[in-house]
Amino acid sequence: MPFMLNQKLQQRLIQKLSPQQVLVMRLLQEPILSLDQRIKQEIEENPALEENTKDEDELDSMDEEPTVDSIDSDEDEFQEQEPASSADDEFSFEDYVDEEDIPEYRLVADNKSPDEITREIPIISGISFQDYLISQIGLHKFTDKQYIIASTIIGNLDESGYLCREIPALADDLAFNQSIEATQAEILEVLKIVQTFEPAGIAARTLQECLLIQLENKPDRTYATDLAIIIIKFYFDEFSKKHYDKILLKGNISEEELREAIAEIQGLNPKPGITISEVSRDSQYIIPDFLITNNDGILELTLNSRNTPELSLNRDYISMLHEYGGAKRKTAENDALVFIKQKLDAARGFIDAIKQRQETLYTTMKAIMDYQHEYFLTGDDIKLRPMILKDIATIVSLDISTVSRVANSKYVQTPFGTLLLKSFFSESMLNTEGEEISTREIKKILSDNIEAENKSKPLTDDELVDLLKEQGYQIARRTIAKYRKQLNVPVARLRKEL
Repeated sequence: MPFMLNQKLQQRLIQKLSPQQVLVMRLLQEPILSLDQRIKQEIEENPALEENTKDEDELDSMDEEPTVDSIDSDEDEFQEQEPASSADDEFSFEDYVDEEDIPEYRLVADNKSPDEITREIPIISGISFQDYLISQIGLHKFTDKQYIIASTIIGNLDESGYLCREIPALADDLAFNQSIEATQAEILEVLKIVQTFEPAGIAARTLQECLLIQLENKPDRTYATDLAIIIIKFYFDEFSKKHYDKILLKGNISEEELREAIAEIQGLNPKPGITISEVSRDSQYIIPDFLITNNDGILELTLNSRNTPELSLNRDYISMLHEYGGAKRKTAENDALVFIKQKLDAARGFIDAIKQRQETLYTTMKAIMDYQHEYFLTGDDIKLRPMILKDIATIVSLDISTVSRVANSKYVQTPFGTLLLKSFFSESMLNTEGEEISTREIKKILSDNIEAENKSKPLTDDELVDLLKEQGYQIARRTIAKYRKQLNVPVARLRKEL
């Protein structure tokens, strides 16, 4: 049977985003620091877009209304150079020269004096802890072979500072990658030296070894330090499980002595590699996208655009568009006109996208602020209403995905701290009285109960279920366990203290 081709007519409804909509969506999900970089990149790539840096006098002269004579002269000039109708000429010159139609970058007036000092928050870059350790190799009299071994050891440390390769595997790495034959004894010898580097506890292979390195290298060792060494060396399993009764019995020590030894251990750093990494991360300050202030009980919202430039169309490009707008043009001039028009269109589209981004951000954050009015007045988590993305999307008549882009990676500065915007969204539950409450409120109550517990006999999850039930919150045990994990709170046995 011959193969037959069948044709049929089918209607399909497909929604596609325009390039302008895609640009708006991309800009919408950028936090303020990334947005600043994105604007600088756009200015560098598009000469028709510029930062508005002119002084006030010059701007005032630009904003003056044109005189009748100037309008008449412009009309005469256009009559003399009336452009021929063609596909290339289908644009309105007024789209580019109407100053009042050029969108403003800012939505909120910035009533700052021109000579006021702008204080920008510095972003300090740090070095990785591997680089920090490599710099310490030069402080020791290593042979060339030992230098390579030390560098290999440091290169195999994980982000917490632990050696994540076995000694035999390191020997194989040195043989295959460095053409160096090193015995396990030679590698261990260098490892012991690297373990004396700062920060203390670096290059350990286990948590037990990490803690021992720190204790044994303490400059001001006391009886409590020596006792802590014994506990970590011989009773580490009992200590990690907080079986203090067994340690007291086997070690033949008093509770006070054990308490002092535990205090020594708790002062150690279980992840020494992060010590250096955090220096870099902590120096990168959070720059909020929104600012909420409480003015005598009235909440005021502003967008943070202090260090972001105002944008405008390049007037030189507008003048060139005017210059090449005549009827008779050479091929090169026609190409130049197309290029200028494309760049001006792209610049105007970018400015429009920035304006739309700001409007969407402000509208969405205003809806969130109004929805959580009591919370932003007091900062009390108990006042936080249950709120999901759909709630805000319905209020502002936007798609849920748009609200999600606003909430993602954005911070708001409030009178009681700078907070991640998406942390205000939470599901709801019903208390025993049938009232709708947020899961964040439940987590706050759970955290308060755990903080107030008797640390010598911490509350189990079952006991927390009963306690919250007495307080009016009917919550299953598995939910308590889930919230406890989200709060980074260990089980009762690991919260026990003497």
